[in-house]
Amino acid sequence: MLKSMPKIEIVKADITQLDVDAIVNAANSSLLGGGGVDGAIHRAAGQELLAHCRTLGGCPTGEARITPGFALPAKYIIHTVGPVWQGGQHGEPALLRACYQHCLQLAESHEIDSLAFPAISTGVYGYPKEQACTVAVETVNSWAGAHPKRVLFTCFDDHTFALYKSALAHLA
Repeated sequence: MLKSMPKIEIVKADITQLDVDAIVNAANSSLLGGGGVDGAIHRAAGQELLAHCRTLGGCPTGEARITPGFALPAKYIIHTVGPVWQGGQHGEPALLRACYQHCLQLAESHEIDSLAFPAISTGVYGYPKEQACTVAVETVNSWAGAHPKRVLFTCFDDHTFALYKSALAHLA
């Protein structure tokens, strides 16, 4: 049987404005909003997101939870909690891979065809961007589920965009 792999795209865009089935939120463990992409998603989705997240009881590092997209163009938000970088000797790569895998599993179970990821853990959590981009691209590239069919790595800046492009080129 042939392995199914999602089509991978790298875009420089505002993740809250993307017309995809689901976006991923690089959340904190409370799921109640914060800074960076987490705060932007909460602001764009509206107060209903915060109210819904209060019912979820948080999320451990490396796992994911799904909510409606509320006021976003995306139907769903998949919230995942990435690891805080502590030098790379505390399981950070495995935890980051787990974030992507759990998001992909939720996309599969909800038949989500298009999914957009931010650069998980690379903001205030301090994960080195080059390493994080490699983990992200390799994990998504190895996904063999029927869903999602299309994965976007959404970049906030030119530097991150170039790192994703480089990580994707190394797979070829």
